[in-house]
Amino acid sequence: MNEFINKNIIDYVEFNSQQEPSLLKELNKETNLKILNPRMLCSSYQGRVLSIISKIIKPKKVLEIGTYTGYSALCIAEGLDHNGIIHTIDINEELKDIQNKYFIKSGLVNQIQQHVGNALKIIPKINEIFDFVYLDADKENYIEYFDLIIDKIISGGVLICDNVLWSGKVLNPKNQDLITQKLIEFNKLLKKDKRLDTIILPIRDGLSICRKI
Repeated sequence: MNEFINKNIIDYVEFNSQQEPSLLKELNKETNLKILNPRMLCSSYQGRVLSIISKIIKPKKVLEIGTYTGYSALCIAEGLDHNGIIHTIDINEELKDIQNKYFIKSGLVNQIQQHVGNALKIIPKINEIFDFVYLDADKENYIEYFDLIIDKIISGGVLICDNVLWSGKVLNPKNQDLITQKLIEFNKLLKKDKRLDTIILPIRDGLSICRKI
């Protein structure tokens, strides 16, 4: 996923940034050894970005759309308010065991509420207002997810969306790939939405950070 960003720059910033905690290093290794599609795992550097943003915000209510093996949830949990809660959703029930294993090891299992199923159906049933939302699920539904969550984010709250550069494919508007087209449309939507301040960071596969006004 990093091929379109200079590798020497990536290596430099990762070397000079906070390193991956041992628990997450263990989860990273187990995911790569045992789980299908380990490329879906949040990178260690991106995890540190999520962690430091969370530590700045100190969120009380978090929504994560796309749990996978729980890596990003644990990164965000590092900055969670003492009484904070993370609601995290994933459609793959088979991943729940590895998620639970590391949520328990972290000591934060009581602050992480797992939801298994279709996020488009689950989100409307979660009666919460969030100060931090992390979107990293099926890209073709990003706009639908946005429509469901925007009114659930508090003023001053943060929305972070992963994969918004899609390995640089978004640079080609004539690309006929459905996901690329959807992401191009999604990025335009975020920029134009007057309820948001938005910036895209060229981190890994592209990270969009929005603040709700």
